[in-house]
Amino acid sequence: MATDIRRPTVARGSAPAPEPLADEASWGRVTTPRTLLSRALSVPLALGFTVFLPLFVAVQDGDGQRDAAYWLQLLLTMYAGARLSAMVLTSRRKLLQGSFWLFVYMAMGVAPLAQAVLGRVPTPVVGPRSDLTLAIGLVLIGCLAFDVGVLLARHRPAVRAGGSRKEKRPVMAHRRRLQVLTVLSFLCSAAFIVKLGGPAVFFSSRQEIIAGIEEAGLSSDGQASQALLRGFGTVPALLSLLLYTRWLITSKYARRKVSVIVTWSALAALNLVVNNPISNPRYWFLTVMFALLFTVFPVSAAMYRVALSMAVVIALLVFPFADRFRYDEKNYRPVETTSFLEPMALKDYDQIGMFANTITYSQSGPGHSYGRQLAGSVLFAVPRSIWPGKPRDTGVMVGLWMGTVNTNLSSPIWAELWLDFGPLGMGAGLLGLGYAAARVDRRYAKRATRRSPPGSLISVVVPLVAGYSFILLRGPLLQASGRVAIAALCLALVATYRGDKSTTLR
Repeated sequence: MATDIRRPTVARGSAPAPEPLADEASWGRVTTPRTLLSRALSVPLALGFTVFLPLFVAVQDGDGQRDAAYWLQLLLTMYAGARLSAMVLTSRRKLLQGSFWLFVYMAMGVAPLAQAVLGRVPTPVVGPRSDLTLAIGLVLIGCLAFDVGVLLARHRPAVRAGGSRKEKRPVMAHRRRLQVLTVLSFLCSAAFIVKLGGPAVFFSSRQEIIAGIEEAGLSSDGQASQALLRGFGTVPALLSLLLYTRWLITSKYARRKVSVIVTWSALAALNLVVNNPISNPRYWFLTVMFALLFTVFPVSAAMYRVALSMAVVIALLVFPFADRFRYDEKNYRPVETTSFLEPMALKDYDQIGMFANTITYSQSGPGHSYGRQLAGSVLFAVPRSIWPGKPRDTGVMVGLWMGTVNTNLSSPIWAELWLDFGPLGMGAGLLGLGYAAARVDRRYAKRATRRSPPGSLISVVVPLVAGYSFILLRGPLLQASGRVAIAALCLALVATYRGDKSTTLR
């Protein structure tokens, strides 16, 4: 016999019962085919990330030492795998936490474990083995601190009896200012294209881009000038595209406006030039794809799970070989290997090793910088002519001390915080990062719904930050600061608290 389920009636004059928030615990209580499918996949997925893949890497043949550093690395990989599994299987979309654990699992977990097994690293570890062991232990402590911050974020301030928590007015995109940002995007990107010699350069190689910057005379002006040129040439165009994409996805009015469709098409073509994977670093293109994916699918839990799961496969099989366009035909040297571990051991994933080198560098004499490196990142735009003692990128500074030819080295957030503030400061920084990520994820899950307005800025900003977090976590912070500052300026331009129809998107 069918059951008639009706909405409860509300007496005239009384307030309707509030609808449950998108982030409440009531999510997932209704059993649906998708829920059953998720439960069926949960065990093999969790075991695969947490046990099978780490152990499969660990039992491979290699020349690595089976010492304390090896076992700590295996423990870190399994812990990160368990946390990534929890992010994939959760009923709520946690973009910032998911991207954090995805980075830790691949760049600080599986890849360094492969390096430990094979005894081969992309960047030499110049210090004693004890510094590497310390670095792995500090990364694990930082991950635990991040989780403590997430737990602290669950405790909300108590509401007095009879009272209610006042909801803040959402920040929206101002329609006229968005048009101004779009015009600026075309002007800045056009200047970037002309400065480097035309659109054809952007479809050759990153080496050609660097050569174009040198011919334009910007390489002698320092990294700040290059960062500003690249940032203004790429960030406004991407933000404009994300905002117009959000508008088209959520608004029937926008899909009927020819001007909106034409503007979106022009922005897509512009981004195809300045933000394509050929002329940009892989981590930046990963940011572009991550931001676009979750802007197009803002409420799809299935897409969120597929994205995190497939990202592991891409990081294992595609990412190590994705530097095909870094060099031109003469200078490109493909890696010839019969093992899937070697590309991870020999390319890019140098975060654990560089943390160990940072510890050795600090202990060799300079010590901790007590915020100086962070100040250099915040004040990145100050030229060295005004600030002669301005600190270098942490990765560059440690690389020069090591005597390496290539100083384009990573400096993960663990190393940046440790070098500036020591182990306690590193733990506090990761705890604060976990707290902030959990709070933002909760607000995003609440606001990014099908009923949210087209101009909701949080629905665009959080996917963008989630994608860019891979660059921030990898470091160095000084390299990443330019685009962060430019994005903040662009968002400040279009942001408004006004909700009337004359200003916001509809």
